[in-house]
Amino acid sequence: MLDRDGPVPLYKQVADLVQRHIDDGDLGPGEAVPSEAELEAGYGIARTTARRVTRELRERGLVHTVHGKGTFVGPAGTRLHRRTTPLYEEIAMEIAGMIRRGALRAGRRIPDEKTLMERYGVARVTVRNSVAFLREQGWVVTAGRRGTYVSPPERWPDPPD
Repeated sequence: MLDRDGPVPLYKQVADLVQRHIDDGDLGPGEAVPSEAELEAGYGIARTTARRVTRELRERGLVHTVHGKGTFVGPAGTRLHRRTTPLYEEIAMEIAGMIRRGALRAGRRIPDEKTLMERYGVARVTVRNSVAFLREQGWVVTAGRRGTYVSPPERWPDPPD
């Protein structure tokens, strides 16, 4: 997919791929483009390269960045499409599903922050919010510096109807 040894810089290649998603309508006006962490994880690029991708897309006039919210398709002032469920909650519910199915067993550690950041292509704060949500729901318990473990089934929330 990416030509890491070719004459076109990686950031331009990735920007071209994101632009293709915009041109094809996969990403519409006001929709969030992949975050730097998602670009980094998804394309196997460095964070500085991901930043250059976002800058390149802005310079092409395809996106605009809203401080603290992300980068969105279209010019500044475009109405933003927001997730109905926060990303950290979506990640937490996916992990809860793995617990309920037995892929993550009671008394065992869940993947560490770095692993979850790489798996979901998100920032550390998003992972921490996901784990905090799981803890509030009763899915996991954190044991100091030893890690976060799956709670016993009797502490899990009741399944939805």
